Amino acid sequence: MIRGVILAGGKGTRLGELTKVTNKHLLPVGPYPMVYHPLKKLTGAGLTDILLVSGTEHMGDFIELLGSGKDHGCRLTYRVQDEAGGIAQALGLAELFCTDSRSCVLLGDNIFQASLKPMLDAATAKPDWAWIGLKEVHDPGRYGVAELNGERVIGIEEKPKNPKSNLAVVGIYIYPPDVFSVIKTLKPSGRGELEITDVNNYYLKSGRMGFSTLDGYWTDAGTLDSLDVANDLVRKVAPTF
Repeated sequence: MIRGVILAGGKGTRLGELTKVTNKHLLPVGPYPMVYHPLKKLTGAGLTDILLVSGTEHMGDFIELLGSGKDHGCRLTYRVQDEAGGIAQALGLAELFCTDSRSCVLLGDNIFQASLKPMLDAATAKPDWAWIGLKEVHDPGRYGVAELNGERVIGIEEKPKNPKSNLAVVGIYIYPPDVFSVIKTLKPSGRGELEITDVNNYYLKSGRMGFSTLDGYWTDAGTLDSLDVANDLVRKVAPTF
């Protein structure tokens, strides 16, 4: 069994005045609020039990927008992240929701063209492995970067000055149920957060890390420039849900 998790927290401060009174995941990307994109990716791949994690300020707006999930063909559960503590800390809030099941985790501001289903199908062949999405980018130093040796991930480096590849780790992760035990062992990074790269490195070191390379476009939408890019991409070529 696999359940979906959408991480839609954060202050969105890089978007300036646009997020003064709303959450960035409620801003429009193409014809939809941004949060519809990860939700439609998950339901389009057949997932019907989905958890949304966000902060205290705008959780009511998400509930008003999405309700029970009935209109989207799913069952939605909500968890509040009281304060910013990193992606891994937010994922840790899904522990009771994902008891004994794998989790497919999407960052709410990642906009991409391809269907999720091929990646889910690939990950299903190795249910006790973690699985990450990779995408070739022209500026890998902005992201977590994966180093490959054939079909194996042999390293992940966060925002390296000298990237060992141009493959960015995108905001799509599939984890086995023991991910929550891994999160409990993490120590905060220099910026005081529990880092998802540390989770991924645990699976990498234990020989349980797989990957899929995304076809089509991918961008985050967390800055003014990347939000413009996301809107432009979606208007030109609609994503596959």
